[in-house]
Amino acid sequence: MAKIIIILLLSLYCCLRFTFFNIMKYLTNEKLLIVGAGGMIGSNMVQTALMLGLTPNVCLYDIFEPGVHGVAEEIYHCAFEGANVSWTTDPEVAFKDAKYIISSGGAPRKEGMTREDLLKGNCKIAAEFGDLIRKYCPDVKHVVVIFNPADVTALTALIHSGLKPEQLTSLAALDSTRLQEAIAQECGVPQYKVTGARTYGGHGEAMAVFASKTLVDGKPLADFNIPADKWEEIKHNTIQGGSNIIKLRGRSSFQSPAYQAVKMIAAAMGSDKFEWPAGCYVNCDKCGYKNVMMAMPSVIDATGVHFSAPEGTAEEMAALQASYEHLCKMREEIISLGIIPAVADWKKVNPNL
Repeated sequence: MAKIIIILLLSLYCCLRFTFFNIMKYLTNEKLLIVGAGGMIGSNMVQTALMLGLTPNVCLYDIFEPGVHGVAEEIYHCAFEGANVSWTTDPEVAFKDAKYIISSGGAPRKEGMTREDLLKGNCKIAAEFGDLIRKYCPDVKHVVVIFNPADVTALTALIHSGLKPEQLTSLAALDSTRLQEAIAQECGVPQYKVTGARTYGGHGEAMAVFASKTLVDGKPLADFNIPADKWEEIKHNTIQGGSNIIKLRGRSSFQSPAYQAVKMIAAAMGSDKFEWPAGCYVNCDKCGYKNVMMAMPSVIDATGVHFSAPEGTAEEMAALQASYEHLCKMREEIISLGIIPAVADWKKVNPNL
């Protein structure tokens, strides 16, 4: 009798364990929408989201039917267990009931272009993107915007969407990971041994490089006595990291932005916190930065994004101020183009601002 009871208990345990494993295989069952899924970044985001087990319910949206259809077919051929992948060129179908969204749905940079060169066209796309969120999925939980110039496309999307500031972020981590890589190469250590390497402010030519708190294998960066000219080269390579990828590969980055963006949305779904800098809406009297989207010391978790004031040397803070002023100029430019209203009228469009 005792053996029978033990066998039954073991069988029950195995059944419960199997059921629990399958229930817990994905972070959530809620809908994740990938906008611009027909492109290289978008297709990588779809695959990465499924490989990391974010949600089985992934919707691929793009206005280019052959591209998004082709990506969907490839994902089907991966045969992800339990996945419920759909694709569409209809924005209503795509956005309806979406709880998480990542958008790479803008024009990419080409060789010789700066992020700022994309401003007018991509901000118009961002305005339409925000309008679609407001119309079809106002209950969305978190949105990540990654198409350039990300600081102002994300700001435009936030204003038009009606979302709360903590619900929408832009991709900024790549600047910091590029700085981390450059320091690691100079100091001859694996990249993960470099901590505290950060860039703040704009995701563009005017980003501010912060390295005064960087540690290399536990030691202050200052201990490595990097010559001034070499340090300037490191900063230049960090700022031009995206351009260098274009020169090397003949196209803009797609693997790194896809991975970092998916990690951002995973954190919003309740996975590990995302602690690389994110582009956040900042309207902070204490910080002195008002009504911009900019990279800050930040954390994304299931409650959204939360930022703190940057701390650095006088030189670093001056660079950040210059970056902030550059962002303000870009903001004023899209206001002048009629893509977003004057700052004083933002609250009429989005009461959460």
